[in-house]
Amino acid sequence: MEEQNPDPYSKEDLLKYRIKRARESLEEAHLLADAQHYNASINRLYYGCYYIVTSLLLKHNIYSSTHSGVRNQFGLHFVKTHFVSKENATTFSFLFDQRHKSDYDDFVVFTKSEVSDLNNRANLFIKQIEQLINS
Repeated sequence: MEEQNPDPYSKEDLLKYRIKRARESLEEAHLLADAQHYNASINRLYYGCYYIVTSLLLKHNIYSSTHSGVRNQFGLHFVKTHFVSKENATTFSFLFDQRHKSDYDDFVVFTKSEVSDLNNRANLFIKQIEQLINS
């Protein structure tokens, strides 16, 4: 379902802002991982992916007010249509789930190795989506 852009800024302003937030979130994830705050790093990796996906949706005039909705719209419009590989798209879905566990479940502790792997995956995911935005 498509709704009107609820933000008072231009579409281009929002695109630039969200891409910037995606990059900043990756930087934050690196800093947190370096400080051994692995759960917080997972949160920032997810948000980096979230911001880049919302940028892609915005470019194509697709809006959603929830994280689940963003995930569903991304899958419907870009994964099922093969603009994004299922393999690469799993990074976003996996981080969505891991971020939720990290933020809300008790006794969830991520390791340096897990965060390092997810960091690499998130970086590749964001680069691919940014290329898609710019194409």
